[in-house]
Amino acid sequence: MDDHDLIRRGLRHAFGRDRQFVIIGEAATAAEAVRLAAMLQPDVMIMDLRLPDGSGLEATRAIRRHSARMAIVVLTMYAGDDQLFGALEAGASAFVPKTATAEEVVAAARHAAVAPNAFTAADMAEAMKRRLAPSGPQLSPREAQVLRLLADGMSVAGIAKQLFVSESTAKTHMSKLYEKLGAANRAQALMTALRLGLLEAPDAPKF
Repeated sequence: MDDHDLIRRGLRHAFGRDRQFVIIGEAATAAEAVRLAAMLQPDVMIMDLRLPDGSGLEATRAIRRHSARMAIVVLTMYAGDDQLFGALEAGASAFVPKTATAEEVVAAARHAAVAPNAFTAADMAEAMKRRLAPSGPQLSPREAQVLRLLADGMSVAGIAKQLFVSESTAKTHMSKLYEKLGAANRAQALMTALRLGLLEAPDAPKF
């Protein structure tokens, strides 16, 4: 289902050459896609993300609520991580960018037809790595130590003594820590660290 006739024509040609598939319908809007899916009950649907009357993801959710076995392949030019995971959460069977070849689209549809509930995407592994990667500043073990000592209220001399380093080295660690946190002083560093979850907030007083 795509709002561009040129894209639909290309898909018709690609799937028409494959004897495994028989084209039984096409739509240019989300509402029409949902209606045709209910009426025709195809084994596989190709769904665009952006349609004139709404989101292909919303259409996918609506279709999935009524059919657990229909294969839904999301085909889109907006192939970022948000769109990929959005397709996964909506219940799509596969996610394919429009930069893919016709053969890749047909292969995704073939795979989805066999396993409609097993989501596939060429960039899935890398997208998972990006999503799971920590987004905040990455502190070295020594910088994390310095941060905790700053939170304890220690002076530069106290930190140096605690870490068995010179005051000059302690200042260097503090400087690098401030730079990573985008802070100009101890108070800013501690507030930023609390906001980013690098420090736990002190316990509230108990009565």
